[in-house]
Amino acid sequence: MYPKLLSNQGSHAVVIGGSMAGLVTGRVLTKHFDTVTIIERDRFPDEPIPRQGVPQSHHNHVLLMRGAMILEELFPGLQAQLCAVGASQLDMAKDTVWLNPAGWGIRFNSGITMLASSRSLLEWGVRQQLMQCPQIRFVAESEVTSLLASADNTAITGVQVRSRQSYPGSSEQQILADLVVDASGRISKTPQWLITLGYKAPQETVINSHVGYASRIYQLPANVARDWQALYVQAVPPDVTRMGLMLPIEGGYWLVSLGGGDRDYPPTDEAGFLEFARTLRSSILYDAIKDAKPLSPIVSYRATENRRRHYEKLHRMPEGLIVTGDAACAFNPVYGQGMTTAAIAAETLDQCLKQGLSGLGKRFQTQLAQVNAIPWTLATSEDYRYRGTEGKSPDQKTKLMHWYMDRLMLLSTKNIEVRSQFLQVMHMLKTPTALFHPKIVALVFKEALQSSRHQATLATKGT
Repeated sequence: MYPKLLSNQGSHAVVIGGSMAGLVTGRVLTKHFDTVTIIERDRFPDEPIPRQGVPQSHHNHVLLMRGAMILEELFPGLQAQLCAVGASQLDMAKDTVWLNPAGWGIRFNSGITMLASSRSLLEWGVRQQLMQCPQIRFVAESEVTSLLASADNTAITGVQVRSRQSYPGSSEQQILADLVVDASGRISKTPQWLITLGYKAPQETVINSHVGYASRIYQLPANVARDWQALYVQAVPPDVTRMGLMLPIEGGYWLVSLGGGDRDYPPTDEAGFLEFARTLRSSILYDAIKDAKPLSPIVSYRATENRRRHYEKLHRMPEGLIVTGDAACAFNPVYGQGMTTAAIAAETLDQCLKQGLSGLGKRFQTQLAQVNAIPWTLATSEDYRYRGTEGKSPDQKTKLMHWYMDRLMLLSTKNIEVRSQFLQVMHMLKTPTALFHPKIVALVFKEALQSSRHQATLATKGT
């Protein structure tokens, strides 16, 4: 069942985890290794349907434009392949109506696009291409139980694997490798494995705003009046904790995700789900689905804490081991950064591998921490707005950022340049420093001054 891969058969890399982070990492590794084995606990379905190992696959996912660009480079023709079977390209400003905390984002042809499909279809499309690659081997329904190490535990030499299928004579087997990549997600066991080998586990930072969401697929009535292809009703914490997202998926169907922070979780019963939708800041989502035909059960998900494992701070790590994706840094999924950040991490690994295997672990984890720093800051700074957020308290820099972003979002409801800049940052096409361009800063402070004068005038009239 397992590939017998030894050093005399060429260079070999093992990836633990067959979700998006593992798949894109596997593709990059084919540039540097003769064989790449991807080990997955779950069974890979032949069709693009949700699988047990990806519980969040029932919910809306956003592939940001930067992520789509990287995937297209790694998997040429992927977007055309997915669009041919029902995915769609949406302009973020023209096709999407977005009620942000300050109002409706101004609509225009931005050229900033996202791929709209189910997570299952996207992952299936990537996997189909990988299955055609002769260097890739999939080992499904199997679990890595431990790392194999050299006699002095200074280097990882492979993994111990156990089949999850029950059959007579099944046992654990060893798969040798020159490099092991942990892309197993939030359930990663690398911290425990390091302790077993005599190393320290990484420090962890956890920020949890207790966001939960529930999702369901609908078929809309033919007579629903709309001038949009996607919609997002954003929460406004701390006072308004509820949100809703509605995106088209393959089959001509719609995936609706309702969410709430501070443990204001959407119900999973029919009446409760619709009532939750009705209580959003706008009735637009409720009006679209109130007479729609449900096509799936209502599925909930609440594992949304931001969790960062600081491998870059470890003084010692064995050679031949790296950690990526959610196993290293997991974000609150509501901000849609996970898949794109995983793609950027794979791109970063590609660059690190060009310098050789020696010192790869320290080199990659340091650069990965830099990659994760921006999406981490964006996610956690927004989560700090909820009253019940657990973890570190927001500092003065975060509070100042809230003040600035509140006014920038107001400008994005009426200024095309400001919204375009914001969308480019959101899609990781530009760094957040773009929001502090002198022209943007001047507009923000002008807006703040005008608002202050207006409030002063109202106060004067009130007296």
